[in-house]
Amino acid sequence: MPRLSFLNKRRSTHEYKNGVEKIFNTFGKWAKHPLKFTTKRSFEAIVFLIVFFAFFGGLAYKMTLPKMLNTFMQTSYHLLLETVFYIMAICVLMGAISKMLTEFGVVRLLENLLRPLMKPLYNLPGVAALGAVMTFLSDNPAIITLAHDKNFNRYFKKYQLVSLTNFGTAFGMGLVVIAFMTGLGFGKGALIGLAGAVIGSIVSTRLMQRFTLKAYPELDAPVSVVSGDEQQISFKSEGSVFMRFLNSLLDGGKDGVGIGFAIIPGVLCISTIVMMLTFGPSGENGEYLGVAYEGVPVITWAADKINFIFKWLFGFESGALISFPMTALGAVGAAIGLVPRFITEGIINTNAIAVFTAMGMCWSGFLSTHAAMLDSLGYRQLIGKAIGAHAIGGLCAGIAAHWLYVLLAMIM
Repeated sequence: MPRLSFLNKRRSTHEYKNGVEKIFNTFGKWAKHPLKFTTKRSFEAIVFLIVFFAFFGGLAYKMTLPKMLNTFMQTSYHLLLETVFYIMAICVLMGAISKMLTEFGVVRLLENLLRPLMKPLYNLPGVAALGAVMTFLSDNPAIITLAHDKNFNRYFKKYQLVSLTNFGTAFGMGLVVIAFMTGLGFGKGALIGLAGAVIGSIVSTRLMQRFTLKAYPELDAPVSVVSGDEQQISFKSEGSVFMRFLNSLLDGGKDGVGIGFAIIPGVLCISTIVMMLTFGPSGENGEYLGVAYEGVPVITWAADKINFIFKWLFGFESGALISFPMTALGAVGAAIGLVPRFITEGIINTNAIAVFTAMGMCWSGFLSTHAAMLDSLGYRQLIGKAIGAHAIGGLCAGIAAHWLYVLLAMIM
């Protein structure tokens, strides 16, 4: 009997191995004969429909379908009228101001003042200060225009040029964000947030350089040996002082209109979804009325469970505030669209504005721009490292802004 038991055990083990081999052979055949494109698209469509109907079906089950649809459309409509046009007006005015600052040499003056800080803080040549000022006054892609200029990039090593994507992104739309927060009466918080964004930019840029050199040490080489003249990086137009003033005013305003239009999809689509997952019903007894800014507060519920972490890191009094940095990952314009509602709900303070400003600037849509920026520079393989470094930098920016606020509150 013991001998028979041993034989049965060997037989079962042998059958198990044969089964495993059959599974691997099957996967091997699939690998050799991958699914057709149309089949893959069909699977993708099925998965999308499951997720789509699960998401909106869950909202409709809780709110009822008519009220969910009405809330969805009402929220978008109110955001367009109350927030988007306000942000667009700021973009137009700030665009005009930034163009005049560029036209009459203020940008180059700021560049010269900031030059000495570039090497010790960012390990970048002094001319990189021009990139920081340009993205602060406009948006992230401004750094790429400079990076392709031979009179600019000749001062960089290859790994430093790659890190410009992180460096420039940390200041994108900075002027608009600060102007928006100041216009709401939170100028002090906006300035603290600017300091936090600077700290986050240092972390992000340095990490990106470290990651790049570790993976590709050969990038520790000059970008180009072709001579260039920094003085040729000029933004002055032709004509009299009055015409230059008038042209810069109008051209800058037109650029601001472009930025204003560009943020509309993000605010209306992303912010609407986020708000419907952040705020609850508007009725006194907890019933849904189908009005703007209602929803099923899934984000708030989940964040409140671990809000002790967010409170220590960022000083957030409500879990709903985590919606801002989450939205800023995709579009900072959409993120600042949340702020007026937070003010109406009475859950925001100067500390939160400081954190919002820091993380909004540092994370100004980097998930949607990093890939395109690195692809245009020819370093697509570094996209993952850039995103990872910038995610850490944005978190550090928010943490720094909070603790700077705490420190200043103690002193003052």
